[in-house]
Amino acid sequence: MNFEQAILANEMAIRLAFYLGIFAAIAIWEVRAPRRTLTVSKSLRWRSNLGLVAINTVLVRLLFPLAGAGMAAFTTEIGWGLLNYYAVPWLIAVPLAVIAMDFVIWLQHVMVHAVPVFWRLHQVHHADPDYDLTTGSRFHPVEILLSMLIKFATIVILGAPVVAVIVFEILLNGMAMFNHGNIRLPASLDRAMRWFFVTPDMHRVHHSIEVDETNSNFGFNLSWWDRLFGTYRDQPRAGQLGMTIGLRDHREPHEVAHLAGMLLMPFHRQIRGYAINQRGHPGHDEE
Repeated sequence: MNFEQAILANEMAIRLAFYLGIFAAIAIWEVRAPRRTLTVSKSLRWRSNLGLVAINTVLVRLLFPLAGAGMAAFTTEIGWGLLNYYAVPWLIAVPLAVIAMDFVIWLQHVMVHAVPVFWRLHQVHHADPDYDLTTGSRFHPVEILLSMLIKFATIVILGAPVVAVIVFEILLNGMAMFNHGNIRLPASLDRAMRWFFVTPDMHRVHHSIEVDETNSNFGFNLSWWDRLFGTYRDQPRAGQLGMTIGLRDHREPHEVAHLAGMLLMPFHRQIRGYAINQRGHPGHDEE
């Protein structure tokens, strides 16, 4: 058994260990150094948000038993993908694939804000009235399935190595918990980190109730893409402590903080669009 086969055989255990370790670390950090005061019952939100995590995990394992790492092993074996076609050395292929997948996630995030039918799904993530590490895992099951299909297509096109996919999955989960954390960083550290990585204060702007602020800071790991494509915003107008989290038209606790309401949210109310070109027009919210 070679290195990649050993990693693949223990993928679930490796990912679970990182997930639980990072979750525990951020949860303790939130208690010891919270950035903001929560407005809704934490136990209610955590039950609902983590309930979505459980549903999504079961759904993905049932519908996609190979998962991303299995797809990567398959493409490597039959030689599909750019990195395999050009025989890119493994030590170069792994970081290239991780960076490329990070960029695709950024593009996907812009897409789910720009296309109304996808925004219906993604608004479940944004409707959380508070912002903490469980917000980072709060996604509607249909959006998770869409994300898996995009991920599989990306892996096939790239020919991403198994290790690259597993590293990316760990980064995806870990950074989602970190940059959604209700945690306080020293201002100097936050400024320095932002040149390379998305920080909690940077991504919190993206969860502002103001539409132009919501349509900024789409990155989850590398902060380069927002700076490169002009979607970076330094701070919310109302400040980190004064800003309102969530969506203007989704404020009822039974809808935004209860699991049943979150699952049904995409399927009611008229949708009028949520276009990226509203970035420059504050105060206009859409359903």
